Amino acid sequence: MKDGIIDPSVCPISYTLSIVGGKWKWVLMWILSTKGTQRYGEIRKLLPNITHKILIQHLKELEANGLISRKEYSQVPPKVEYSLTEKGQTLIPILELMSDWGSINLPQ
Repeated sequence: MKDGIIDPSVCPISYTLSIVGGKWKWVLMWILSTKGTQRYGEIRKLLPNITHKILIQHLKELEANGLISRKEYSQVPPKVEYSLTEKGQTLIPILELMSDWGSINLPQ
């Protein structure tokens, strides 16, 4: 910590949040863990409140960080599928705990 600022390169929590922070990344990983491989349109239908720009951005970031894989098929119309990687699967226990906590503490 320098000048009261936590450095993500040395703080594990800050590092984790720098990779999976944001409103939608955890939800995207939860979808892929519970529903398996999904096409872009299928994900979009499950998240009607996310903008196209943010969805694409988060998918690219999750792929760049090795948490999801993107498989593109060369056909017309184009087909792209997303799935969790082995590294992404390691976050599922955390997601399950978050789900449990949310179920217990969800406002009535």
